[in-house]
Amino acid sequence: MNEQATSRPDVPVQGSPSTEVLLVAEVFDGEPGCIALARALADRFLARLTAEWLAVLGEHTRSDLMLAVSELVTNADRYSHGPYLLELEGDARRVSVTVYDSSTALPVLYSPDPARLGGHGMEIVVALCHRLTAERVPVGKRIRAEFMLST
Repeated sequence: MNEQATSRPDVPVQGSPSTEVLLVAEVFDGEPGCIALARALADRFLARLTAEWLAVLGEHTRSDLMLAVSELVTNADRYSHGPYLLELEGDARRVSVTVYDSSTALPVLYSPDPARLGGHGMEIVVALCHRLTAERVPVGKRIRAEFMLST
């Protein structure tokens, strides 16, 4: 991906973002079990979003979000040299999964190739979400996957 990259620019972000959102964040240190802890955080977040915000998750939305969390956190764990932050933000219409890590190297999005071993993480996230952005920030980089929810 380039200095700032966006996937699926043809999909507009609907409506102006609300100032009231459910937000959870947690720092992970890369110790064994962090990916499972990140998934558990995402699962609790989605449970609160559906219970408190009455968000309607489509048939595959929960599994798509959980897989995106797994892939983004795995990449941060594998390629950064320090702790990383997982931030989940949402309301009844949308959810964003954001990972900040200390590496300034932006992810590479390869062309689909079923014969290639590895390197499919970003390809998977792009296929699951409505919009993906990656950009350098003062602490390293930020990768955000945005999902529109059923209404």
